[in-house]
Amino acid sequence: MDLSEDHALAARLADAAGGLLLQLRAASPVEGKALGALGDQVANAFLMGALRELRPDDGILSEEEAPNTVRLSKSRVWVIDPLDGTREFSEGRADWAVHVALTIDGRPIAGAVAIPGFGVTYTTAAPTALAACANRVVLVSRTRPPLEAEKVARSIDGSIEGMGSAGAKSMAVGRGDALAYVHSGGQYEWDSCAPAAVAKAMGLHVSRLDGSETLYNRQDPYMPDLLVCRPELADTILRAINS
Repeated sequence: MDLSEDHALAARLADAAGGLLLQLRAASPVEGKALGALGDQVANAFLMGALRELRPDDGILSEEEAPNTVRLSKSRVWVIDPLDGTREFSEGRADWAVHVALTIDGRPIAGAVAIPGFGVTYTTAAPTALAACANRVVLVSRTRPPLEAEKVARSIDGSIEGMGSAGAKSMAVGRGDALAYVHSGGQYEWDSCAPAAVAKAMGLHVSRLDGSETLYNRQDPYMPDLLVCRPELADTILRAINS
């Protein structure tokens, strides 16, 4: 199969799921946690149905599906987070996302991060050029800011700011709104796979906090740490984290 079709499919599905979520939020009779749960359910049903129809031979790992081992025997596995930043979605914020990515032998090859609240979908089908950054911001989770970020901020004379979705934070680095995104604790493969694919396509550095490669479709999908940053800062940041 031509991989260009996979790049295009990831973008199309993430964008469509994002549109469904915007419509749901505008018309839903529920709010708060119930709205977030409904958003997870609706987006997951759409993405799972589409992938099962359009890529029936591929494996799928989704945050909203029960664990399965069939995917472990597959070379091609889609890793999806139907609604990354459920809290932000339910609070009416814009920093939530839809993640759709294809891994081949564990590496993120094609992907898309839709950020419907900002009206944009970032994709490996047509990577956005890496933009210049005029600040020294290090992005972290709104709810779980890691201690490592303090080391990073000191190493680059920067400041720390919180933001929602991992996809939103990764893409903010790509479009020049921050120098780095640092995370430690409480993430899984679906949180970072699509952001990793798109960030790499943009020309950003993407790794675990120890500098190792981000690999996916493992038996245990827990992947608690991630670094996305400007490539020229990677060595400085990794030394600061691991010192």
